[in-house]
Amino acid sequence: MAARADDGVFDPQGVEWTRVSPRLATVRRIGSAVGHLVMLVPAVVLALVLDRTWILLLWLPFGVMLVVAQVLIGRQVAAIGYAEREDDLLVREGLLFRTLVVVPYGRMQYVDVSAGPVDRRFGIATVQLHTASAGTDATIPGLPPADAERLRDRLASRGEARLAGL
Repeated sequence: MAARADDGVFDPQGVEWTRVSPRLATVRRIGSAVGHLVMLVPAVVLALVLDRTWILLLWLPFGVMLVVAQVLIGRQVAAIGYAEREDDLLVREGLLFRTLVVVPYGRMQYVDVSAGPVDRRFGIATVQLHTASAGTDATIPGLPPADAERLRDRLASRGEARLAGL
């Protein structure tokens, strides 16, 4: 496969990326399915009340979007990665609209680890880095809790070390 023109911007040389857990795709697929199926309920009720089964055809575009979303979610999750470098943390994501966030350790104010009930059920957590500038905040979803804890502790200690050096 030929290299794309933007690979150097979103994939710096010498950087080893750590991927998030594939369980994140499962969690996102469930959320997407629930969201799309919630839109089906009014169509079914309307079709039953009015005795017009053709009304269910109105849900067909939502069904197509659900199938497309289920396929894209796996690719989107595979595109998420982070890399710890000497002075900063890189976080990248996106397929069509790609994003690379560089967070210098010395700019970090605090690091959050969070997990909702579905995340906990599937054994994943989210690490969020907060800086003085909201534009350089970074979020790494879909990490196993032990990895999230280790990353949180490592980032916090690196941030403290860099701040002490200012």
